[in-house]
Amino acid sequence: MGTEREAPRRLSFPVPSRHELAVLATVLRQESVGGALLLVATVAALVWANSPWHESYTHAREFTIGPLSAEAWATDGLLAIFFYVAGLELKRELVTGSLRQLSRALVPVVAAVGGMAVPALVFTAVVLASGDRDGLRGWAVPMATDIAFALGVLAVAGSGLPGALRALLLTLAIVDDLGAIIVIALFFTESLHLVPLGLALALLAGYAVLQHRRIRTPLVYVPLAIAIWWFTHESGVHATIAGVALGLLTRVRPDPGEEHSPAERLEHRLRPWSAGVAVPLFALAAAGVPVTPDALAAMVSDPAAVASFVGLVVGKAIGVFGGAWLTARLTHASLNPDLSWADVVAIALLAGIGFTMCLLFAELAFEADPARMARVKAAVMIGSVTAALLAVVLLRFRRVRHQAAGNDETSDS
Repeated sequence: MGTEREAPRRLSFPVPSRHELAVLATVLRQESVGGALLLVATVAALVWANSPWHESYTHAREFTIGPLSAEAWATDGLLAIFFYVAGLELKRELVTGSLRQLSRALVPVVAAVGGMAVPALVFTAVVLASGDRDGLRGWAVPMATDIAFALGVLAVAGSGLPGALRALLLTLAIVDDLGAIIVIALFFTESLHLVPLGLALALLAGYAVLQHRRIRTPLVYVPLAIAIWWFTHESGVHATIAGVALGLLTRVRPDPGEEHSPAERLEHRLRPWSAGVAVPLFALAAAGVPVTPDALAAMVSDPAAVASFVGLVVGKAIGVFGGAWLTARLTHASLNPDLSWADVVAIALLAGIGFTMCLLFAELAFEADPARMARVKAAVMIGSVTAALLAVVLLRFRRVRHQAAGNDETSDS
């Protein structure tokens, strides 16, 4: 009797296709520049908020422009652009990208879910241990990963690493954005106003019809998108959800003879504005918190702030790596030959850079307590920097190992 040939094991993180690598390269370039601008805006906000002119920073954030303050425009308006691009990206990945096949997406998706659930559980455990039940409102703060910062760090510290590693981080970030969208929609909608909500839904249906009929003129879409955003804001649902909904309703498959679909064209045009303008301006409005010795001492004594730090630095790494490792073991999948589990640990640490969305969650959770909000924001920034530094050390080490392995293969051949 002949022996049965062992079935090939499925890869946990397959090699991305050429199209995916091309898209990834574009995203990396734009998000890396955006990450640099985000860093500049954050430093500027911190310096301004801790300077002798700190009152002018507060006045600038509270300055009213039309119906909203400058800070509200940044949080509800500019981030809607960011979420619109996230919705386009999510739709593309679900329809034509790596998330369309469960066998390819299972391990990274579970890793992303673990990277959201474990930090929330760590936050809850730390706050409950302190007896500060009011702090539980911030359970979502350490859940999110900042794609601009994370990809920027990977581009600088991880050059020369396999493309599958970058694809993994991008997949994690996309699923992470979806999780953030769900959390905002379900847990940060305090009251619903049915009339504006109904109007927003009706206009979204109109947007879908226009997409189906292949209408392309921005003279129709721009006013329609603004109206949908405004009615969503007035309904009590966070206005960023309007951006996501519009992105998910945008056509993602090109027609015959059409080089790029509307989703691809819009993502290409809007991503630089999202990464280079919208998110940095949000950081300028949101990141200005006190970092004096007294403020840092207050942060260390605040259970919600400590839980945010631990959730980002420890919870994210455990959740991402643990989710990937357990799923790979349970499904009998194997790593891409170009990767090792140490590479996945580096990405898991990198996922702890939770800047933009974590600041938004801090604002949503502690809007009624500005002092605590500032302490939690400071903890988010310190935790993100800590996670980034730990990831950089491991990425540098892994790059040396990969380069050495490449040289060995060259010498053997």
